[in-house]
Amino acid sequence: MEDLTLTEEDGVLRSTSNTPPSHYVMKIQLFSQIAKKKIETYHSSDFEAGGYKWNLIVYPNGNKDKGITDHISVYLAMTQVESLNPGWEIHANFRLFLLDQNKDNYFTLENDVGKRFHKMKLEYGFDKFVPLSLFNDPAKGYLVNDTCVLGVEVYVTQEKLTGKGEILSLVKDAISYKHTWKIDNFSNLTNEYLDSKPFNAADQTWKIQLYPKGKGTGKDNYISLYLALAEPEKLSPTTKIYAKYTLRILDQINGIHDSDIANHWYSASNSLWGWQRFAPISYFYKKSAGFLVNNSCIVEAEVTVNGMANEL
Repeated sequence: MEDLTLTEEDGVLRSTSNTPPSHYVMKIQLFSQIAKKKIETYHSSDFEAGGYKWNLIVYPNGNKDKGITDHISVYLAMTQVESLNPGWEIHANFRLFLLDQNKDNYFTLENDVGKRFHKMKLEYGFDKFVPLSLFNDPAKGYLVNDTCVLGVEVYVTQEKLTGKGEILSLVKDAISYKHTWKIDNFSNLTNEYLDSKPFNAADQTWKIQLYPKGKGTGKDNYISLYLALAEPEKLSPTTKIYAKYTLRILDQINGIHDSDIANHWYSASNSLWGWQRFAPISYFYKKSAGFLVNNSCIVEAEVTVNGMANEL
């Protein structure tokens, strides 16, 4: 503990514990890849404690909205509060944990008074949880083999449920997968949307989804284009997949393709992401644009899976 020269704050208790957190554990592998993947914040899956739902929010390189760049920022937040009665208010004590893998014990940080959670204040925590300079030093034991372990305990009135946890696995040298889809007789299509044949990328099955006459705000004026999980029902409710992808409609004449790039966390309940206004229909049908040749167009997806979160 003497190595953690944190800024002193009134009402903040620092200690060590030989007992792991009883409510939630989160293991992050290849932590160094977080900056490279530009993941500024990560929300854990929900867990239950004291009869309420919570999650951990981690800013691996500091909460920049609060001017923090040299510490890890960690917070506890209430979730799934929509079903609570109007005017609800929850008082809770909580401790945040960071495993010292060299000593096999935990650095803990907590307030000496409980926090009042309510509709206008769902989140509490520590802007300066641990300095990055100490965290990144393998000799301190917090980041070993590029892996760290965080945790939390929450007490409302009493502990009611056993703990859960998750593991966030990031990919250091992620492979990009490309899939090409040719659509014939495009001007004669009558379906609201079309799905490409499923294709595999990083052990997941994907598909491209295209709306010839648009969807939502793009209806009747734009072609809408999405990347979707082809079999989201096969994922567990807690599994999340972080994918970077490019969707493009190929210019078959000039080679100037229409493309967009996105990053998205996919899950069983959030299995589709893309653009309602991908390409104006009026431009798409112009011969000079090269998108439609012999009434056929070619759509391409390039998918890179940079991380995945699963139950621990």
